[in-house]
Amino acid sequence: MNFSVRVGAADAAPIAVHLERDSPPAVRVAGDGWRVALGDRSFAIDAVEVAPGVYSILANGCAFETRVSPQPDGAVLVQCRGRSFSVEVRDPRAWRAGGASVLAAHGRQQVLAPMPGKVVRVLARDGQAVEANQGLVVIEAMKMQNEIRAPKSGTLERVLVSEGQAVAAGQALAIVV
Repeated sequence: MNFSVRVGAADAAPIAVHLERDSPPAVRVAGDGWRVALGDRSFAIDAVEVAPGVYSILANGCAFETRVSPQPDGAVLVQCRGRSFSVEVRDPRAWRAGGASVLAAHGRQQVLAPMPGKVVRVLARDGQAVEANQGLVVIEAMKMQNEIRAPKSGTLERVLVSEGQAVAAGQALAIVV
């Protein structure tokens, strides 16, 4: 996948970014393995979304926690190591589709477990109206509780898990329409 990324001011020079899977999904144990090329530099990253908009990233042996939040102007605010960056990501496929934001959640969305664990609480019920980032399910993993949130505003079509149930990483927890 090729992207054009602009960091900072609207008149900043765009950076060409090439992204490809580092290994097929069936081979990966946890996270998403990617190979990233920025110009003539290439490196491997592993990324796991630990909560909506919060990513744990391992790049060249360095670990980062990054928070990403959409902005009203279509850009995203990226916060990492105490610094904030306004980032505009352009995907050529989005231009062909009418310029929709790459990160916007549209249509029917499955909410997936970011890690294996046990469902300790279900916070919403089938048919309930939910807001973006509203808590839906709480999963306990490695003695920590993680609230899994709605990716968008809409209606909770179905909760696919129940309290006390064990879940695998990537397992569907709920569907929001």
